[in-house]
Amino acid sequence: SACASESVFLASTVMRVHSELVVAFQRDGVVLLRGLFASHVAKLRAGVARNLQSPGPFAGENTRPNETGRFFEDYCNWQRISEYREVIHESAAAAIAAQLMCSSTATLFHEHVLVKEPGTTSITPWHTDEPYYPVMGTQTVSFWIPLDPVSEVSTLRCVAGSHMWPKPVLPTRWLSETSFYPDPNSYMAVPDPESEGMPILEWAMEPGDAVALSYRTLHGARGNEGAGRRRAFSLRFVGDDVRVVERPGPTSPPFPNHGMAPGERLRSDWFPVLWPATTDKAQGADAAEMSPERERGQHTAAVRHAAGPQFR
Repeated sequence: SACASESVFLASTVMRVHSELVVAFQRDGVVLLRGLFASHVAKLRAGVARNLQSPGPFAGENTRPNETGRFFEDYCNWQRISEYREVIHESAAAAIAAQLMCSSTATLFHEHVLVKEPGTTSITPWHTDEPYYPVMGTQTVSFWIPLDPVSEVSTLRCVAGSHMWPKPVLPTRWLSETSFYPDPNSYMAVPDPESEGMPILEWAMEPGDAVALSYRTLHGARGNEGAGRRRAFSLRFVGDDVRVVERPGPTSPPFPNHGMAPGERLRSDWFPVLWPATTDKAQGADAAEMSPERERGQHTAAVRHAAGPQFR
């Protein structure tokens, strides 16, 4: 058994993750899930179009003056963009998240949209997510879902095993590359995974595939200098052991006036518990088993810098 909580998922209406995928996620802090959101791509594209037309209060542009293209991001819009909300509730995301995290619950943290238009030279710098957040714990997962085909040149890149590093990676501001908080000594310097020979996992992906990664997994991406768009939608969940933490400055997302004290669980009126689902319908739409064998039959994935089975 990959997790002690595996018995929670025996109901036939729930998509189950093969135990090898759970083991790989726990070991590497990242795993590829082919086709998990394939039936939701059209709806997510519509939501991103609405988001671009009507950005939220936290929307940002990440293109420096000397760079070409456009790198747009926004988050915390699921309450106002119906397409996001519907996919969050209709997909198997929460059930899959709970299994990967080995958690009896899956709580929605937030969604995040990252759009790199064609000809964008802006990179996504190497970083880990947790230091930016007002939460801390080992049971976390983000799904990074491309809504356009991505090659190995424009895909997400993750460092296997980095979620187990003893010291958190310094969070920086993407445009200025300065420390996000006043005390950089509490963190390890941002490494250069390529020059340091770290095991980088990266895959060519189709719309609706998903990379699942821990909030503590070091990741980044190159620019999008090709002719196609690179729209990516991320969904973030937390599990049983995650608690609110005080950071030495404003977090990202900031969650203004959240009213939570350090050590508390996330307030469920802002961050809904989506697993266990309250109805069969909520997580039953994608009933199946996601296994390495099923994936290998569907696609061939490229894994650079790391040998091993495709389901990693």
